[in-house]
Amino acid sequence: MKKTLLSALLLLSLATAEANAQQVYMEIREKAQQQAADPNSASVVKEINSFKVDALNYLAMKMKEEMPDSSAFYLDRQAYALHQFLGLYMRTMLSHQADPQKIQVDYIKLFMDASYSNPLFNDTDKDLVLAYFADGKSITRFSLDTDWSKAHLAASVELKKKK
Repeated sequence: MKKTLLSALLLLSLATAEANAQQVYMEIREKAQQQAADPNSASVVKEINSFKVDALNYLAMKMKEEMPDSSAFYLDRQAYALHQFLGLYMRTMLSHQADPQKIQVDYIKLFMDASYSNPLFNDTDKDLVLAYFADGKSITRFSLDTDWSKAHLAASVELKKKK
């Protein structure tokens, strides 16, 4: 009886945790959609959040195709890591906005490299995954095919080396 009850509680807690993980992904996505669509948002905010929505949509789509057995926790971790990566990028760029352009470009390249060098799916559709990366006018020149946890870590390590 106790084993059955414990098993039932364990299954319930796992199901609840997985639902919560999906909720985190959805919350990040919904907030990004709202900010991207808000007519009162600055153009930079809209652009960053448009990228975030596209990256999250790509991530969910590819995970269904390539990793159908992966958990919602994995999607949650990737979504949160994307959010952290973009936050680190923006904080870095804001803290170096008074620096010469060459230094700013070096920081942009650091984040571009962290994104490009850490693919998650090794997607061969380069036109799709590198659409933002190849757009010289974009503030978010990152690959959609990115393992955001690894990219965030890589960018953090490289930033520490620069200090």
